[in-house]
Amino acid sequence: MGLKPFNVLLKGPLLPQRLQDNLDAHFSTSRLWQQDDQAAWLAEHGASIDALVTSGNALMGANAELLAQLPNLKVICSNGVGYDAIDIAAAEARGIVVTNTPGVLNSCVADTGMALLLDVARHISASDRYVRAGNWQAKGRYPLTTKVGGKVCGIVGLGGIGKELAKRAQAFDMDVHFYNPRSRPDVPYTRHDSLLSLAKQADFLVLTLPGGAATHHLVNAEVLRALGPKGFLINIARGSVVDEQALIAALEAGEIAGAGLDVFEHEPAVPAALLQRDDVVITPHLASSTHETMAAMADLVFENLLAFSQGEAVLTRVV
Repeated sequence: MGLKPFNVLLKGPLLPQRLQDNLDAHFSTSRLWQQDDQAAWLAEHGASIDALVTSGNALMGANAELLAQLPNLKVICSNGVGYDAIDIAAAEARGIVVTNTPGVLNSCVADTGMALLLDVARHISASDRYVRAGNWQAKGRYPLTTKVGGKVCGIVGLGGIGKELAKRAQAFDMDVHFYNPRSRPDVPYTRHDSLLSLAKQADFLVLTLPGGAATHHLVNAEVLRALGPKGFLINIARGSVVDEQALIAALEAGEIAGAGLDVFEHEPAVPAALLQRDDVVITPHLASSTHETMAAMADLVFENLLAFSQGEAVLTRVV
C-alpha cells in the first residue's frame, strides 16, 4: 500500500539504510544530494515537495534559503534530537510542522559522555598511543592520571540526556551538580543558579544542552577560567556552545586540565591545535551512532512522517 503522490525530499544520505528503504516504499522520494545542480533541480521541482527529511546537524538541516525553494512544504522530519540547523522561525511562520527524535538516543549519548570523561581523566587513548609507540619499554611507566570517584560532575542542561549522564556519574561515585535554566525539583542533585557557579565547583563540566543562538559560545574564556587548571570540559551537545578559540587558548595556557569533545564548531573540520594535544580526546560526532539507537531514530522519523501523511498527529512535534 503506497501513499503516493506524497512527495518527500531527502536532504542528504540517512542512516540506517532501512530509513531510506521505508521512505522509498511508502512515498515518492527524491534525493537532493544526488542532483548535479541542486539549485536548478529545486527551481524545477521544489514546488511539488510536501515533506523534507533531514537531520539537525550542520551538514544537513534546513535553512531559510532551502525552505524558500520549497513553497508548498508541509512537514520537516529531522533524524536527531537537536534542531538548531533548521530554521524553526521560518518553518513556524509558514505553518510547517517540524519533528525530531528525542528520547530514543539519550542512553547512547550519555554513554559517550561518560566514556569521554573517563578517557580524558584516565588518559585511556593517550596511554594506548604511548604503548603502541613503544614508550612503555623505552620510557617506563606512564605518568599518573586523575581519579574520577569522589569528584564533582557538573552537568549543563539537565534534560533527558543530562539525567542519563547523571545516573552514570553516580555509578562512578561522583557528586552530581547541575545548571539548568529552570528548576528541577524532581532530581536529588545540587542545582546552581549560574553557569559560572557550576564551573567553579565542577571537576568535570559536561555539556548536554541544546545548540542554537541562545546558547552560542555559552562556554567562553570566563567559564573556562572558572573551571580551572584541574577541571575538564566534556562536550556532547553542540560545537557552537563552546568558544573553540577560547578553549584552545585555555588548554595552551594550562587554564584547564583537558577536554573530551564529540562535537565541534565547524565540523567535520577540527582545529589542528586540538588534534595535537594528548589532553584532548576527540570523537567524530558519534554519540548516538549505535546500530540500536540509529534504528530507533529512523523508525521514529518514519512514524512521524507516516502519521502526518495520513492526517494524524505526529509523535514528537517541535513546532
